[in-house]
This record gives sequence, structure tokens and C-alpha cells, in this order.
Amino acid sequence: MIDLYRLINQDQTITLSLNGSDSLTLDKIMMFITETWTWIPVAVCLLYVIIRNNRWKSILLTIIMLALVIALSDQITSGICKPLFHRLRPTQDSTIMYIVDIVDGYRGGKFGFMSSHAANTFSTFVFISLIIKNKYLSFTALIWAILNSYSRIYLGVHYFGDVICGALVGIVVGISVYLLYKKIKNKIGENNVWHSTAYSSSGYLISDINFLLLIFYLSFLSIIVLSTL
Repeated sequence: MIDLYRLINQDQTITLSLNGSDSLTLDKIMMFITETWTWIPVAVCLLYVIIRNNRWKSILLTIIMLALVIALSDQITSGICKPLFHRLRPTQDSTIMYIVDIVDGYRGGKFGFMSSHAANTFSTFVFISLIIKNKYLSFTALIWAILNSYSRIYLGVHYFGDVICGALVGIVVGISVYLLYKKIKNKIGENNVWHSTAYSSSGYLISDINFLLLIFYLSFLSIIVLSTL
């Protein structure tokens, strides 16, 4: 039988070991990472790549499925789990809130199980990796998802367990929606396989993938530069 009390104590211990730092620069970096608007250039570039590399039916399907990935992840974590489990965030829990490091007074909402940030970023990472099929993009998107998830622990608004469970939900959602995407794509007859070195195995131009990677890296670099100002 699982000792829930011991599990909660271990979760708090791990969270406190990963939470905060004495670096103002790192504080700023984590705040930038956790903000949705920081990643707008990447989202716009991703949309451009999807449009450039698909016919109109596939463009609509891919955009709809990507929106479904994010919507499902968010609704499962924020719409179902947080109201159901009522687990307070570290910054709202009286047993730990006074020893948690916070940044600029940011404490988040009341409940934190499961992490929507972790679910959304991991579901997006999985779905994009499966449809574009490029190892460099997959690795970069994985780092992006990990950093976004870790930022929530660093800022004290989620427990380690909140993030792990959110990431697992995101992975399941990403895979499930991809399987649905493949099934629909097969039915509409737009499931091409490419063998040219100029394309990924799913038909995306390597040059376009590299452009998306460039925007990712420039976003990471911009975060670091802005955090030192």
C-alpha cells in the first residue's frame, strides 16, 4: 500500500531542493520561460512551417489537431484535475508557503495538481515531434518542454509531483491525438512518405525545419540576453 503521507513529504522535499536560487538573473530567465508570450515567435514560425509543407486539407487537419492537443491537455489538468483534487500550490500551502522561494510576488492560482504548463508543453512536444519527424527538432522541443516544466517548480507554483503528472498527461494526449491525426490523414489520402534528403520522412523540408530551430535558439538567446539587462 502506498504511504500517501510519506509520498507528500518526499514531494515537498524534492520541490524545495529544485525551487528558487540566489541568482536574480536566473529568476528573470525562469519568469521569461514560463510566460506564454515569450514563445509567440516560435508558434508563428511553426504555423508557417505547417502551411509551407502541407496541402490545404492537411494544413487544416494539422492546425485543428494541434489546437486539440493543447485544449485537451489544458482541460484535463485545469478543468478536471485541479478542481477535483484541490491540492494547494506550494505558494498557497500554509505548511510550505513561507519557505518557498518566489519571484516578484508571483504565487499563481490556488490549486496546482496537475501542472497545465507541463501538460501543454509536453503534449505539444510529442505531437510536433511525431508529425515532423526530425531528431534535432524533437530534442530542442524536449528541452523546451523540460525548461517550461522546471520553471514552475523553480518559481514555487508547482510541486515536483504536479509537473511529473502533468507531463505524463501531456505525453498520453500527444500520442493519442497523433494516432487520430494519422487515421484521418490516411482517410483523406494525404499521408505521403518522402525519401529525399531535402525532406524529413514525413515530408517537411529540412530547410524549413532548420528555420524553426533557428527561431527556437534565438528565443532562448533572447531570454538570456534580456535577463542580464
